Amino acid sequence: MGKYMTIYESVNAELIEKKSRFISNIFYIEDASQAEDIIKGIRKKYYDAKHVCYAYSFIKKNDVINKSSDDGEPSGTAGAPILNLIIKNNLKNILIIVVRYFGGILLGTGGLVKAYTLSSQLALENAKLVEEEEGKEVYIEVNYKEFDKFKYFCKKQNITIDKIEYEKNINIILYANESDIQTILDNKDEKSIKVEKIEVGKSCKIRKNVDIIINIK
Repeated sequence: MGKYMTIYESVNAELIEKKSRFISNIFYIEDASQAEDIIKGIRKKYYDAKHVCYAYSFIKKNDVINKSSDDGEPSGTAGAPILNLIIKNNLKNILIIVVRYFGGILLGTGGLVKAYTLSSQLALENAKLVEEEEGKEVYIEVNYKEFDKFKYFCKKQNITIDKIEYEKNINIILYANESDIQTILDNKDEKSIKVEKIEVGKSCKIRKNVDIIINIK
């Protein structure tokens, strides 16, 4: 799985349609368990709501897992439109929940599809998106005199340093994709970045250029 877009931080929006109140919430997720925990929390928060509909999409071992729920609304009128919006915008690792308080006026199937779509769209318009991809945690050890060179190298290669510990040598934890890791390995004995030790750790999600945030249209 290559690069994809995801949400930068949680957002929400609200829509009133023929006296029905639609509250949409968007969250970042990485697995189904996390999504279900958030959905349970939303159900508890909006315990008196008529419907809590949702859709999510996340990456698992290079496969895309999608799920949606109409939560009692007519089949295909709530969860499916939300999921279609996620797929249309090529978003991953995202959960959209739309809570509905029934206003006493029936919207019909077409009206429901429109309302759930618009409610989700309003929240997405409030969202900021970032590029994300699969990567690894990498543990690096460099001596003090080489540290500035290593920092410069990472900045030039757009490699994100997450943590620095100052001990006998400097221990660094960074997040890198396969190309970044290979670049470090190819250069680790060069004058530009002399590395004492390198160890590739567990898989993780990495983001680059998080200061360059895209607003959805």
